[in-house]
Amino acid sequence: MAQPAHGSTTAAPGPRVPEPRFRITRDGLRASMWFWPSCASLAALLVTLLLMPVRPGDDVAWARWIWPTGVDAASSLLQTVATSVMTAVTVTFSLTVVALQLASQQFSPRLLREFARDVRTQAVLGVLLGTFLVSITGLHGMDADRPVPVLVVGLVYVLGIASGIVLLLFIGHIARSLRVDTMMRSAHQSCLAVLRDTYPLSETGEVQEFPVPDGGTLVPVGRSGIVQTVDWKPLMAALEKHGLKMRIMVQPGDHVTLGSPVARVWADDGGTVPLAAVRNALAESLEIGYERTPEQDAALGLRQLTDIAVKAISPSINDPITAAHATGYCADLLVDLQRRRLGPEAHQDAHGVQRLVTDGRDYRYFLDLVCGPVRRFAHSEPIVLTAVLRLLRDCAATAVNESQRAELRRQNSLVLETARNQMVAADDEEIRDMGRRVEEALAGNLTAAFTDRAGETRSV
Repeated sequence: MAQPAHGSTTAAPGPRVPEPRFRITRDGLRASMWFWPSCASLAALLVTLLLMPVRPGDDVAWARWIWPTGVDAASSLLQTVATSVMTAVTVTFSLTVVALQLASQQFSPRLLREFARDVRTQAVLGVLLGTFLVSITGLHGMDADRPVPVLVVGLVYVLGIASGIVLLLFIGHIARSLRVDTMMRSAHQSCLAVLRDTYPLSETGEVQEFPVPDGGTLVPVGRSGIVQTVDWKPLMAALEKHGLKMRIMVQPGDHVTLGSPVARVWADDGGTVPLAAVRNALAESLEIGYERTPEQDAALGLRQLTDIAVKAISPSINDPITAAHATGYCADLLVDLQRRRLGPEAHQDAHGVQRLVTDGRDYRYFLDLVCGPVRRFAHSEPIVLTAVLRLLRDCAATAVNESQRAELRRQNSLVLETARNQMVAADDEEIRDMGRRVEEALAGNLTAAFTDRAGETRSV
C-alpha cells in the first residue's frame, strides 16, 4: 500500500459528503432547453387569463377593429393557429435534434452543450409554445352566448404571424450553425471570454509559484465527477473561522473520484484540523457534475477546437483543411495566453493572511492540449502538420519569456520527429522548412520566419 508523503497525513475517505439532490445553477439553466421556453409559456398563459375577461360588445369600435366577426370565426382562427404552431414545434425540435446529432458525430460531442445553450433556439421554442398555450386557452374560453374576448384573439393573431417569422429565421439560423466555421468561431469566442475572465493580463506571462509547507492533511472529495467551478469565497470564510490554510489541488475540467485527495489543509497553530467542517465547506465550494462547463474551464474551448481538428483528419471525415483552420483558431488563443498570468492563485482573508491557494494550468499544458492530439493523428498528413508548425511559428513570434520559447521549441522538435520517415521528399522538405521558420521566430528573426515565395506558409 502506498504511504503518504513525508510529514503529511491522509484523511480517511469516510462517508460520502451529503450533496443536494438537485442544485440549480445559472449555467445549468442556460444549458437547459426547457427553462426559458417554459417561462415564456407560463407568461403567455398568465397574460391570456388576464385578457380573457375583456369581452366588449359588438357596438364597441375598437373591439370591431381588432376582430370584426363572431365567436365561430374566432374559434376557427384559434384552432388553426394551435394546430399549425404545434406542427412548427415538431419541425423545430426535429431540426434541433438533427443538428445535435451532426455536431456530435462529425465535429465533437463537447459541442452539444453549446447548441443547448443557444439563445435563439430557446427564443423560438418560447414563442411557439407560448402561441400554442394562448390559442388553446383562448379556445377554452370561447362561449357562443358571450361576446368574443377580442384581446385574446388579437394576441393570437399577432403571435401567429410572429411564429411564422421566427420559424423562417430559425431555419436560417440552424443552417448557419451547422457550418463548421460557425462552430469553430463560437468555440473560439467562448474560450477567449473565459481566458479573459480567468487569467489576469501580464506582459511577462509569468507562472506564479507558491511554496507548499511540510505536513498538512489531505482532504478527500465526497463525490465523483468533473469539477465545473470553484467558488473560493465560502471556503475562505470557513478557513478564517477555524484558523486554517489550504491548497486546492484540482481545478475546473479535472475529473475526480470518490475518496481521491483534492486539497491539503494546515492549521495555523499546528493543531488538529476539523476535517468534517473542511469537507463540508469544500463540498459547498466545488461544483462537481457529469460534464465540463465553460464558465471557469479555460481549456474546454481549446479541447473543442482540437476535437474538431482530430475528427476532421479521421478516415471517416478526411478533411485536413478543416483541421488546419481549427489549429489557426487555437493559435489565436495560445497567443492570447502568452500575455496572461498563469499558474496558481492566492487568496487572502480580510486581515491580509494568505488562506487559500488554488492550482492553475501553465503554458505547457495548453500547448500539449492542442499540439499533442493533432500531431499524433496527423502523423502522415503534411497539410495538418504544417498547420501545427504554423501555429508554433505564430506563437514564437509573440512569446514573451524564455519558458514559453522553450516549450515552443519542444513542440517543434516533437512535430519534426513525428514527420520523420512518414513523408515523401517534397512533403518532408516543406515540413522541415516550417520547422526552420519556427526556430527563426524563436530567435527573433521574424523576416526569415515569415517571408515566403507566394504566401504558401500562411494559407491552406
